[in-house]
Amino acid sequence: MKTICLLLAAILVMPPNNYAAVEGALDAAILDQFRLSCAMNSSDRAIYNALTNNDINELALNRDLVNDHNTLFSHKVKAKGITNQKSSGRCWLFAGLNIMRPTMIEKYKLGEFEFSEIYLTFYDKLEKANTFLENIIATRDRDYLDRELVFIVEHPFDDGGYWDYVVDLIEKYGVVPKEVMPETHNSNNTGMVNQLIIRKLRQDATVLRDMSQKGADEKALRAKKMEMLGETYKMMVLNLGEPPKSFTWRYEDRDTVLSKPKVYTPQEFYRIAVGVDLKDYVSIVDHPARERMKYYRMNWTRNIHDTEDISFINLPIDRLKEFALKSVLDDQPVWFANDVGKQNDREHGILADGVLDYSSIYGTDFKLTKADRLLLRDSAPNHAMVLIGVNLIDGKPEKWLVENSWGSEKGDGGKWTMYDSWFDEYVYEVIINRKYIPKDILQLMETKPVELPPWDPMWELLRID
Repeated sequence: MKTICLLLAAILVMPPNNYAAVEGALDAAILDQFRLSCAMNSSDRAIYNALTNNDINELALNRDLVNDHNTLFSHKVKAKGITNQKSSGRCWLFAGLNIMRPTMIEKYKLGEFEFSEIYLTFYDKLEKANTFLENIIATRDRDYLDRELVFIVEHPFDDGGYWDYVVDLIEKYGVVPKEVMPETHNSNNTGMVNQLIIRKLRQDATVLRDMSQKGADEKALRAKKMEMLGETYKMMVLNLGEPPKSFTWRYEDRDTVLSKPKVYTPQEFYRIAVGVDLKDYVSIVDHPARERMKYYRMNWTRNIHDTEDISFINLPIDRLKEFALKSVLDDQPVWFANDVGKQNDREHGILADGVLDYSSIYGTDFKLTKADRLLLRDSAPNHAMVLIGVNLIDGKPEKWLVENSWGSEKGDGGKWTMYDSWFDEYVYEVIINRKYIPKDILQLMETKPVELPPWDPMWELLRID
């Protein structure tokens, strides 16, 4: 189509004619052909004028789909309030805490409730710093161009994470209510503090490697590492505040009855007050580029040094939807990872394949299979949200209600409608309570996991900053 070349025709500058002919190179004759193919008719000119003066997504918005859209759902999980991660990459943590909020609200008959995200952020960062320095010690004899070492030094302290991080952090450190440790400017805007601590950790890495080159053993390196972590701890306290060892909590229920104050440690609050066992949840993934019905483990992906790397069961997308549906219909919210950057109408809160119609503008299609999108780095799970509702037609899901963590001003009051076709194409992982999963699938977790490198495209969530 001529329209493919609109912008090229507007900006193309003819190169000198003295380039040597090289097989496969662009030459003057080819560029002349491009120019001729881009001669614009009146329709092309109208598209050109529109594109050069407007946002592409606004022009591509499928009005028929938007007009047919509604926010009616046949089943909703009782959930109140919308959280806001602001300018941070902590979606995985917000979503993880959000699946526990309905239980807390129902148990204590609360109007709203939110866990402190910054409390776990503090320990996530501290654990990541420790794991980074431990990985530097483990790879101290490798060349800087070693691919695993490159991965380690590229991402020492990002905001990103996985469901497994939520579980391991809460199991070790517990949780606290938001009012006990509220957000700060630099927890909501993590870019600068991340940059500074990353620089410090990389400086520490050079010191540890230099010490090793001069003959220092692991004991000496770990002693030095503890000094370094002390500096990291202080930097985080200055930006985030210091987490409490204990706190007093009281609440007012929906009937305005005020409870008696009670003292908890964060671990006690998780076990006694919350009472959700996160170890009962299993990661089910749709990784179409890898063999199905297999158990996988991703090397170098843990955030806490003394835990396990990330693992998952790989199944077809229909099984993910089957387990998610069972969970939601049983009033269990579902944490899920997805590619939120694709086919997303943020103004109306619509996730639907085709809601942004680029093909009609450019006169060409942009189709790739889900497997190809992963392998070619065109798509990856880069955001986590929570399923809290579904609309069934003849017993089958038409669309899903999604709780996001971008505040109430985004989408439809902070919620998105995800159509089932979008689930097929852009959802990659769901976290499911094992009671909804058949025994033969759970038994895969007893097999030896297939090990995958950390640069597998499935795990972009780690790289969020």
